[in-house]
Amino acid sequence: MPADFRSDPMESPEGKGNAKRAWEAYLRTTGKVAAPLTKRLAATMNAELWGFWLIWHLCGGFEGLQRLGFSRSGIYRRIKRFRQVTGYHPDEFEMPGVTIDPTAYWAAPSSEVFRIPDA
Repeated sequence: MPADFRSDPMESPEGKGNAKRAWEAYLRTTGKVAAPLTKRLAATMNAELWGFWLIWHLCGGFEGLQRLGFSRSGIYRRIKRFRQVTGYHPDEFEMPGVTIDPTAYWAAPSSEVFRIPDA
């Protein structure tokens, strides 16, 4: 007959608490290291998403990005990430307080640097 451990006393529901102490030590250590890294990564990812959204509108969407040199799969990956973060397709998303005027942008002399090749 197998041993019945139910009546044996325990120090706590955690047993001796070895796993809990190890987890708390991990959180203390990584919290100090991971928090600044996480903030930098989030800032970089946000900047990339908003840049993608802006380029999407300035270049005329999917085909414009392809003419600019983006790969199909790269565009699809960015669309997916944008939708995961905002819940919207970049074509449907409107950023409060931001108005995009592609005509005015492309008329500016500085836009020559980013000229899209003709289709």
